[in-house]
Amino acid sequence: MWSAPHVSMRFWPVFLRNLLVWRKLAIPSLVGNIAEPLMWLVAFGYGMGALVGQVNVGGEPVPYILFLASGSICMSAMNAASFEALYSAFSRMHVQKTWDGIMNAPVGLDDIVLAEMLWAAFKSLFTVTAILGVMLALGISHSPKLLVAWPILLGVGITFSCMALVFNAMAKGYDFFTYYFTLFLTPTMFLSGIFFPLEQLPGAVRVLADWLPLSNAVALVRPLFMDQWPSDVIRPTLVLVVYAAVSFWVALALTRKRFAK
Repeated sequence: MWSAPHVSMRFWPVFLRNLLVWRKLAIPSLVGNIAEPLMWLVAFGYGMGALVGQVNVGGEPVPYILFLASGSICMSAMNAASFEALYSAFSRMHVQKTWDGIMNAPVGLDDIVLAEMLWAAFKSLFTVTAILGVMLALGISHSPKLLVAWPILLGVGITFSCMALVFNAMAKGYDFFTYYFTLFLTPTMFLSGIFFPLEQLPGAVRVLADWLPLSNAVALVRPLFMDQWPSDVIRPTLVLVVYAAVSFWVALALTRKRFAK
């Protein structure tokens, strides 16, 4: 159950299968994925931003709308990847029995899990690309360094899709995902420096926040919005890689156990 992943290029047809099915619903899916983060951006960025004005980031005053945008884009990657790797993947695995049908072909379970992880990450990247386009149109940031943010956000999608697949493997029904969203994703959203600087948190909470995957993603992306390079690249990158690697391994093991019954 806990053996190393046995993956091959056979994951690719599974990925393409998800893409072909999704193409029929691409526009409604895009609207649904970007509507909420844009509402957050408009309501808090322009509404609260008018009251807050500027936020101190590393001793430098930054407009609140820019501060919020640079964090909310990471939150959007997290939510989009999590939703796809939970509800949609669970539908294919448990409700529609799509995974069972695929395994009648010479495709292993590990390949299917890998394809689902990469597909959820792709969906999150598609979503954040559309949101980035809106942010550019609104003039929030025009930094050329945003091109570097694109692969980072893909990594954020991979990390959270791996984590979500762990809960997908344990779920007996859709209601189970409420625990993940309520007990982990929501606190993560408020403790990762998206809406206010982490320096405002109490010491013990700050230590916890520093090791959350979303806060490390924000630490990499926010300076790029400000046309700066992150002061520390190695630590946040390693945190995201460790979360992704460990979560993918656990997700594989639990999924194997589920299908072995």
